[in-house]
Amino acid sequence: MSVLIVIPARYASTRYPGKPLVPLMGATGESQTLIERSWRAALSVEGVDRVVVATDDDRIKDVSEAFGADVVMTSDTCGNGTERCAEAHHALGAGYEIVVNLQGDAPLTPAWFIEGLVDGLRAASDAEIATPVLRCDGATLRGFLEDRKAGRVGGTTAVFGVAGQAMYFSKEVIPYTNDTYADDSETPVFHHVGVYAYRPDALAAYPTWPVGPLETLEGLEQLRFLENGRQVLCVEVDARSRQFWELNNPADVPRIEAMMAEMGVA
Repeated sequence: MSVLIVIPARYASTRYPGKPLVPLMGATGESQTLIERSWRAALSVEGVDRVVVATDDDRIKDVSEAFGADVVMTSDTCGNGTERCAEAHHALGAGYEIVVNLQGDAPLTPAWFIEGLVDGLRAASDAEIATPVLRCDGATLRGFLEDRKAGRVGGTTAVFGVAGQAMYFSKEVIPYTNDTYADDSETPVFHHVGVYAYRPDALAAYPTWPVGPLETLEGLEQLRFLENGRQVLCVEVDARSRQFWELNNPADVPRIEAMMAEMGVA
């Protein structure tokens, strides 16, 4: 199956305008923009036929083309990354059998997460979308619960059936558990990682559906698939002690740079 990775990137982020062009310093002292680091992460994934940056901004286009990326220009009306991926795939002729949405703010996403998603979607003929989940250890779960108690969102959690079919995603910590877990012990809570692999029919249909009440309440784009009866496959992945973090605001820059230094990312 042919595989396309799309990196959706917009300049007008509400929380961090111009985020894709923010420089990040690696372990060797070399500085690269967030969008370039995300593109290089995509290139490290095996079994991919093409990688493109999808944007509506000429500044991102110019910077991306300067470091060698293919760029697809999309409209400024795309409401989220999935809509931008759908528009980019259509602009490329809609000829790929699997389209991966690698969000442009997660340059440390391990390649095996994406490889596992593609393999999972290939193997599950009924699934139309696949997305990775990580089992929380006790320390992570406690951090999520403390964040919620303080009114913060520490991460998105997922619940799914025995075959991996998603039942719900939430910024609340679900499922509920009243047990106490040691820091390094397994828990029944799974952290959702915001990467997606789509079959083209489901991706093309997505922008035609209205935004539903659950997507509106949670602010989670993948809920639109569930609200429209599409099967989402949750693929459990292993972090292999690898650290990764999304860049959502300026305070995340030194955190990600420290992670890159620790991992020896140039």
